[in-house]
Parts: sequence; C-alpha cells; structure tokens
Amino acid sequence: MAARALAVSAALALAFLTLGPVAVVLARAGGFATLGPGDWQAVRFTLWQALLSASFSVVLAVPVAKALARRRFVGRALLVTLLGAPFILPVIVAVMGLIAVFGQAGLVNAGLTALGLPTIDIYGVHGVVLAHVFFNLPLAVRMLFSAWQAVPAEHFRLAASLGLGVQAQWRVIDGPLMVRVLPGAFTVIFVICLTSFAVALTLGGGPRATTVELAIYQAMRFEFDLGRAAALAVLQLALALAAGLVALRVSGQSGFGAGRDREVPRWDGQGALPRLWDGAWILLAALFLLVPLLTAVMRGVPGLLLLGPDTLRAAGHSLMVALGSTALCMAWALPLASRRGELLALPAIAISPLVLGTGLFLIVRPFMNPFDMALPVTGLVNALMALPFALRILRPEAETVVRDYGRLRTTLRMTPLAWLRLVWLPRLRRPMGFAAGLTAALAMGDLGVIALFADPDRTTLPLQVYRLMGSYQMEAAAGAALLLLMLSLSLFWLFDRGGRVNAAT
Repeated sequence: MAARALAVSAALALAFLTLGPVAVVLARAGGFATLGPGDWQAVRFTLWQALLSASFSVVLAVPVAKALARRRFVGRALLVTLLGAPFILPVIVAVMGLIAVFGQAGLVNAGLTALGLPTIDIYGVHGVVLAHVFFNLPLAVRMLFSAWQAVPAEHFRLAASLGLGVQAQWRVIDGPLMVRVLPGAFTVIFVICLTSFAVALTLGGGPRATTVELAIYQAMRFEFDLGRAAALAVLQLALALAAGLVALRVSGQSGFGAGRDREVPRWDGQGALPRLWDGAWILLAALFLLVPLLTAVMRGVPGLLLLGPDTLRAAGHSLMVALGSTALCMAWALPLASRRGELLALPAIAISPLVLGTGLFLIVRPFMNPFDMALPVTGLVNALMALPFALRILRPEAETVVRDYGRLRTTLRMTPLAWLRLVWLPRLRRPMGFAAGLTAALAMGDLGVIALFADPDRTTLPLQVYRLMGSYQMEAAAGAALLLLMLSLSLFWLFDRGGRVNAAT
C-alpha cells in the first residue's frame, strides 16, 4: 500500500508539473492573431530545417550503417560505441567543435582558402542543419545498424547461394528493411530538430534562421511579450505533438524473423570496389564525428588557464542543477518504473522545455521574481525531460524483479522498507546508475530553459560558454567548453560506474 501511495503521489506530481504549465500557457495565449510575419517565418524555417536535417541524417546513415554491418575491422566495436557519444555530449561543446572545423577560421575554410576556393559560412540554415546532422546521424546509423544486425545471416547466405545481384538483394532484403526502419528514424529525428534550441541560438543567423523555440526565447527574454510567447508555445506544442503522432504511426512494423543468433561473415559486398566504397563511408563518418570533438578538446586545453571566477561559479551552479535534477528524476522514476509509469512520462518528450519554462514563469510570476528561481526551475525541467529515458532504462529490470521476487515478498510478508533495502535497490542498482549518469550528463550540458531565467549571478556553465562566445572571448569559451565536457562525462562515468560496482546480478 505504501509503495502504491508513493507511486500515485509521484504520478500526480508529474501530471501537475507537465500539464499545469501547458494549461497556463494555453490560458495566457491570446490567439494566433498576436503573431506577426516574423513569427510565421520562424515556423516555416523550423519545419524546413527539420525536414532538411532529418533527410540528410537518414540518407547519409544508409551507406554508413550498411558498411558497419557487413565489414569487420580493428576498432569497429569502439566506433559503434562512440556513435552514442553525441547523445550525452553538451550541445554547446559540439557547436564549439563544429565552429573550429567549419567556421570562418576553421580547418575546412583554411583548406579551401589554400586551394583558392570560396569559403563556407556555418551560420544560418547551413550551420543549423550541419549541427543537427552531427547529432542525429549517429542515431540514424545505430537504428539502421541494429536492424541490419537483426537480419538472420541465413538470408544473406541464401542470397549468395542463389546468385542474387545487387538489385535483387535490394528488393528482397535491403529495400524491406529501409521501409521498416527509415520512416520511424526520419520522424524521430524530425521531432528532435523541431524542438532544438541551443543549436539555433548559437548558429542561427538573423530573422531568416530563427526557429519557433528561439522566437519564444526572444519574446520572453528581450521583449517580455508574454502573450506572444504563449501563442508561440502553443504552436510549438501542436507541431511537436503532430510529429510525435506520425512517429508512432510509422513505427513497429514486422522484421525478418528469427535466425541462429550468430554473427557470421557476410557474403554480400565482396570485391575491391565495394570494400573501397564501404571503407570510404566509414572513414568519412568517423572524421565527421570525431574531428570536431578532438579539435574542441585541443583548443580548450590552453583556455583552461583563462577560466575566471564567473566561469567557475557557473560550473558550480551547473553541478548543483545536475545533481538536483538527478535526485529528483530518480525519486520519480523508482516508484513509476512500470509500463503505466512510462506512459505517464511520455508527454515530457512532446512538450518543449521552453513551453514548460514559459508556463512555470507565468505560474511563479505573481508570487515571486521568476529570475530568483532560475536554477530550481532549470533543475525541475531537466528532471522532467530526462524522466522518459530513465523510465525506459529502469522499466524492464523493475518488471523482472517484481516477476521473480513478488511471490517471495508475499510469502515472507516483507515490509516496504525491507523490500526496498534487500531486493528492489540492490537488483536495480545497475540500471539506476546508468539512468542517473545519463540524467546528470544531460542536465549538466543543457542550454534551454536557463536562458529564459538567468541573470549574471545565476548562470550555468553552458550559458557561460555561450556568453563568452558572444563577447568574442573564443579561447576562454573553448576552455569553459572543455571543462563542461569533462564534468559531463565525469558525472556520467561516476554514476554509471557506481551502479555497476558490486551490483547484484
């Protein structure tokens, strides 16, 4: 009964904190008549950049994933693992790396200048799409790679024994796999790019490269037009929900059936030309993903000596927010670690952080200065945003514990405290560590709702990096970005490692 009461309380708090701000935003919005031509231009740009970003991500992922699936080479497992790094990478750090490579004084433009060719501009739609592809190409590759790995090896052996050519193999294996995986991958990436804020804030260029999220920020932060911000938030929510519904409609189609669960050498793609083709795609993908990160690290080392008191104070704020978000997220996730609890957390994916931030701003404004609540509100929103991922990690293990030990609990008449101490926490320690590490890393690197509330005394490290970039202190910004990267990865490693050490099997 105590566990059920705790779960109900957590569910009610979750519903209030997600639906409450949305309801306030809906009540505040004066209708779309308050939106001007610039706002509708932001809507068009948001849809256009999301369409381009998702398209490039899934199209480029096809040859990369196929090459990884059918080739064996030293470092293959490490490369596949590194494909998950951009998910926990602070956005502002990745942007710094991309600017170092593709910016006006970056490596690519230096090479183009040496060859007498025109340079490229990373700001505007080009930079936004480039950054989104950087973040989402690994996601699309992992989805396709997993799908190809799931195709039984007997299918490829049969295709080889029948002498099927490239077109025939595409018709019976590759084509159906694309139809099954690509629509879902496209729509998921489209939703992610639709609600992107930090990328547009740092790389967007002028009114023609403003997203809806950035327009909400500008209406709140610079114009203090709450009605317009609320109308934009409602429009943003409608776009995200519509894209999310499409994502659900196109997912979950059948696969290729079962095989012998053995990874064997592939019979397709033999010959020098296919090997060269696959090797080129793997190399290009590795360079595209790793060079910006390595460049950001190398350029950040000298900047560590330039870290001032403001940056160190911002790092302390970020650590406080990350640890608070982690504790709150775990406090929600443990009692809700069931299929029903995961469904309750799904709205947090569709609701933009800025929509929640706008609603919370409107809620607390009559009672206190919202800027005094900058760090607590940021921690709360970060916990809400990470909760669906934490539940997705915890739910399978939690259901296994209940299934395996539920009867023993009843037989021994274990108290809730004994169940929690002797069974629940020891058995969930490993996934709890991973979920906590993921939450802490995401919260540490978030540049979202804090941009709405922050003042100079309540700055987080990602926002401090952005401000240093805005004041053209690029070396100091690089050092702060490297500090942010080290702290984010350290938090992830500490929680994940803590969950695995002496964990119950």
